[in-house]
Amino acid sequence: MCVTGLAVVDTPSYWSTFGEGVILALIQVGGFGIMTLASLLGLLVWHRLGLRSRITAAAETKATGLGEVRTVVKGVVLISLLFELLTAVALILRFALGYDEPWGRAAYLGGFHAVSAFNNAGFALWSDSLTRFATDPWICLPIAFAVIAGGLGFPVWLELRRHLREPRRWSLHTKMTLTVSAALLVLGTVFVTANEWTNPGTLGSLDAPGRLLAGFFQAVMPRTAGFNSVDYGQMREGTLLGTEMLMFIGGGSAGTAGGIKVTTFFLLLFVIWAEVRGERDVEVFSRRIGDRAVRQALTVALLALGAVVSSTWLMLEITHFATEQVLFEVVSDFATVGLSTGITAALPTSGQLVLVVLMFLGRLGPITLVSALALRERGRLHRLPEGRPIIG
Repeated sequence: MCVTGLAVVDTPSYWSTFGEGVILALIQVGGFGIMTLASLLGLLVWHRLGLRSRITAAAETKATGLGEVRTVVKGVVLISLLFELLTAVALILRFALGYDEPWGRAAYLGGFHAVSAFNNAGFALWSDSLTRFATDPWICLPIAFAVIAGGLGFPVWLELRRHLREPRRWSLHTKMTLTVSAALLVLGTVFVTANEWTNPGTLGSLDAPGRLLAGFFQAVMPRTAGFNSVDYGQMREGTLLGTEMLMFIGGGSAGTAGGIKVTTFFLLLFVIWAEVRGERDVEVFSRRIGDRAVRQALTVALLALGAVVSSTWLMLEITHFATEQVLFEVVSDFATVGLSTGITAALPTSGQLVLVVLMFLGRLGPITLVSALALRERGRLHRLPEGRPIIG
């Protein structure tokens, strides 16, 4: 339901076909429901803004029809089904023609993994996830494409549908989401590939094209889907740390990805840049960012960090695993990724319950929190004298 790919039992061997169908239905409801909820909460914020703010926002987004709830829900459904269908068709053809699977079985495999990929769940119907397909671009690339599509978020796709060939008309949100997503994909691919190139337990056993494909695939999955085509338990500690950073950032807002969101991360970078340069305003893509948005970004990031740190400490107290293993598990869970070094099933019941609570917090917390912050604005009739504590 939280589209987090962590599992305490082996999905293909433990569950019956009926059980797999229930999991698939929950993944679809979880991904679609979260997207719809995020969009509806955005509309709630929209209607609560003042007239001047709404006019300004409409001029910025060029999306005056966004206020129709029916249009939003319809758009989410169409976008979800479109990408899932495209991914399923590609996978079905590959399973049937490339692996000689019967067409019925190929359709089941293709449909299951298409839904799991677009909704960023990461559940696979093989015990080794997708490691057997590590060098097969006809399997890995469609799944990676679906993960990226689901992680960008509904508002971005709605705007691209209207102004795909007119980048100048893209809103600030779309520009930030696409820019940071592309940068993280490129940097993540280079980082993982370079760091694991000679590791015989991961990329080192593959040929050069296979290493590049596997490196790209492992850079996409932290965005946040739990598929893997190499064994994360064999990865170097530096690679695991970099993957944790990618998972913590997550994907786009109002989509199927988790994390603090790429727009939050991007905004905080520009806050630091403005402060270092001594500038009064935070400016991104020729737009000034309001103080309230800056405070919201700081709040979301710091509360997320607090949730990860406190959960890691609690897990260390109740388990016997090493810090790097626990931290990876906690970040993956909070960011609704589902990647693991292999300790999920070995955790005690208390540890698994901590992860259950954390995945719900990570799935709903950032969206609910930002909406609450945007709606809650209390006016005051006075301002206290300014204080200047020593910082740093």
